[in-house]
Amino acid sequence: MLDTQATKAPPSLLYMVKQVELVVRSHLDELVRPSGITALQYTALTVLERHDGLSAAQLARDSFVTAQSIADLVRSLEGRGLVRRERNPRNRRELLILLTDDGRELLARHAGPVRELEERMVRDLTAHQTEQFRQALTKAWHALS
Repeated sequence: MLDTQATKAPPSLLYMVKQVELVVRSHLDELVRPSGITALQYTALTVLERHDGLSAAQLARDSFVTAQSIADLVRSLEGRGLVRRERNPRNRRELLILLTDDGRELLARHAGPVRELEERMVRDLTAHQTEQFRQALTKAWHALS
């Protein structure tokens, strides 16, 4: 009699990536909930921390949300005083989104717990495997971008 477990194909990589994304988002939501924001809002703030002064379209792309949903997200963050909008001096029709001091403070408060979450995610990997994982994810992203 054949062992059905041995003959089953492993889950697809797409499925596994989605599983990781969902569990990371769930943990991240738990971490940032006490600050009154969501994992998606936190992601947008981290994007602005790396590249401050983005247009809404750029922020949407880099935060993995639609252009339609970024408007609500930014409005909510602006209402909390975590971001501000100002006119682009090179294109007066465009508004740039900037991180405020309160936004930076919120990110600083969560830096340790978020780093611990990431460390927990890769704790069974060696430093070399973690770097290979990072490189593989980057290559996969570039291949589909």
